[in-house]
Amino acid sequence: MDRIEQRADFEYIRYANCWEDTEILYVALSPRQGKRILSIASAGDNSLALIAEGAEVIAVDISPAQLACVELKKEAIRQLDHKSCVAFFGIMPCEDRVKIYDFLRGHLSESARSFWNNNLELIHIGFIHTGKFEKYFQCFGKYVLSLIHSKKHINKLLAEKQKEERIRFYNKTWANWRWHLLFKIFFNKFLMGRIGRDPEFFRYVDIPVSENILKRAMYALTELETHNNPYLDYILTGNYTNCLPYYLMPENFKKIKNNIERLILYHGNVQDAAEQFGKKHFDGFNLSDIFEYLDKETCAAIYKDLLEKSNKGARFVYWNMLVPRRCPPELSKRIIYKDELSASLFARDKAFFYSNFIIEETK
Repeated sequence: MDRIEQRADFEYIRYANCWEDTEILYVALSPRQGKRILSIASAGDNSLALIAEGAEVIAVDISPAQLACVELKKEAIRQLDHKSCVAFFGIMPCEDRVKIYDFLRGHLSESARSFWNNNLELIHIGFIHTGKFEKYFQCFGKYVLSLIHSKKHINKLLAEKQKEERIRFYNKTWANWRWHLLFKIFFNKFLMGRIGRDPEFFRYVDIPVSENILKRAMYALTELETHNNPYLDYILTGNYTNCLPYYLMPENFKKIKNNIERLILYHGNVQDAAEQFGKKHFDGFNLSDIFEYLDKETCAAIYKDLLEKSNKGARFVYWNMLVPRRCPPELSKRIIYKDELSASLFARDKAFFYSNFIIEETK
């Protein structure tokens, strides 16, 4: 079986934030009290969001570093008020993040505490800025975007505008020759693999990478509102300068805090998590884009195992970025592809680098 953990290093934080749109995931899975959801942990943002209405969420990851990131967010939300939490994470100024960590560390598991004790410099910086993918965007902002546009133009792009004005601004001001050239260079397969994600994440990609991402970027900057897009905000400013991610919005933060015990962390692969926690079957699966990195045979094996742990009407929700993946043909009679809902939600996807959003429901 094709195992990504055997081909890539997962001992450091790859993603300090989730880069899949929480809002469309939330609509797709409709999490509420009484539901059980198996969720790829990643940086924890989306798994935390899914407990807001009382659903039980098992957040699973093969990376101990990613789980340490999720656990620190979980404990910070449990122990701190909203303002302190946002400052501790690195979104707002904070006088002494290490001192706050000293308070939190006693509530962490031994593995998470060991990871952070050995990486206090990440705490000091503001740990949501320290993932490999976040550093990639910081590099883009510092060395590439600064050659294309002034801060004035960046601020105008992020300002609230009607669709017609967004299209006009993009065509007349933003999409100059430097934007097209440098975007295609920086977001090509080689650079994204080396300094953004991992070369192994692109093993099954056989389409032009930068051209496809550029098309999606144009869509996000014209068709979608730019003033309330936290993913775009972070990419262009290096922080959540104008809007917070969904799980840290004050109204959502409060609900997540009240249900924080509903989030359970598991170190391992998604199949093992389904087996261990699946005596009572699941109502939904947040699978991020894990099928992107794997061959079709492995994807089919994972899908089949999860299907065996699914309740009737359970939803499989996942993204395709550059590799098309769907329910394996041999299992297709057991699911219903929610094509209209998938398309309507994908049209709203603020995390614009994905090429498709899939919702499949068990019969």
